[in-house]
Amino acid sequence: MLLLRNADVYAPEALGRRHLLLGGGKLLWMGEAEPALPDALAIDTIDLDGARLIPGFIDGHVHVSGGGGEAGYASRVPAPLLSRYTRAGVTSVIGLLGTDDVSRGTNELLSHVYALREQGLGAWGYCGGYHLPPTTLTGTVRGDIVFSDALIGVGEVAISDHRSSQPTLDDVLRLASEAHVAGLMTGKAGIVHLHLGDGVRGLELVRQALDTSELPPRVFQPTHVNRKKALFEEAVALAKRGCHVDITAFPVEEGEDAWPAAEALLRYLDSGAPPERVSISSDAGGCLPCFDEHGRVCGMDVGHSGALLDTLNELVARGLLLERALPAFTRNVADLLRLPGKGRIAVGGDADLVALDGQGAARHVWLGGVAHVRAGDVVRRGMFER
Repeated sequence: MLLLRNADVYAPEALGRRHLLLGGGKLLWMGEAEPALPDALAIDTIDLDGARLIPGFIDGHVHVSGGGGEAGYASRVPAPLLSRYTRAGVTSVIGLLGTDDVSRGTNELLSHVYALREQGLGAWGYCGGYHLPPTTLTGTVRGDIVFSDALIGVGEVAISDHRSSQPTLDDVLRLASEAHVAGLMTGKAGIVHLHLGDGVRGLELVRQALDTSELPPRVFQPTHVNRKKALFEEAVALAKRGCHVDITAFPVEEGEDAWPAAEALLRYLDSGAPPERVSISSDAGGCLPCFDEHGRVCGMDVGHSGALLDTLNELVARGLLLERALPAFTRNVADLLRLPGKGRIAVGGDADLVALDGQGAARHVWLGGVAHVRAGDVVRRGMFER
């Protein structure tokens, strides 16, 4: 067991100075007065001396097996290693496939999800990828979600993008119904995680789906909604109708027709849309390409989970209270994806915790109460990390 003393707890709501007792992967107790514990328990103690303690981030859009592939085989991005997540304060990830859902499939994705689990990280995934029919293990989306404990939805399915399979409304409705019913059968999220490109159709397919079907809005989660300013306004309107929308923490150049993640969240919170229906993810391990007018790659970057902590610190520096910023990285994601014990600091919940230093970096990181980062140093690495 481990006793954390004098933590300034954001759960994500601000609780003030607390002491916390961790054990068996859980938060066992939390209180204002330090507990009297028997010496025989030999409990380790860390005095956080007023450091801010937050729930570990849930990165809801990660290419755990690597992304890319739009510019030939050499452009396939390698899979991120364990410490790339933990040193950024990420304690749980949702893995997915993107453009390359042929040479990379659901079986490989699941292998990486299970490998991360073996190393202590919370990890789940989506079956499918950009294209329809979706790549699956069992032959159907419903079968994958029902029979694989780690698969909780389908995605990232591309719409309004030249790399998509140009799905029709019927295609989207059929896919969403498969995911929704599987979610009902299993208690999982059962959502369709939708990649949004730069196409002029924007979120029109999702609006049509809501207008013409009985499917609940929560089934549809568009991501990359800040890549175009007009697209972002469409996403805010959909959030007011019940959809959950996901902002991507990718780099935005000055003058670009896009909103940086921090600016997008501030605008979302000011819009009057429900604050619980927005999240921020990193696209870690994914290729961030730009294309010329012929659809050819003319430049490329790679997403990384550290963008989440960078975005959080920018939000706080711009005056947003930490307790208002945090849910988009923690509780909102856990609630949408039905991940019990995640996204909160609560007795009985998982001991996935991050203590921030004065500059907002992850000074200590615990996954299930086990230290992965201590005093800023990575102390647990993946099998093939030096």
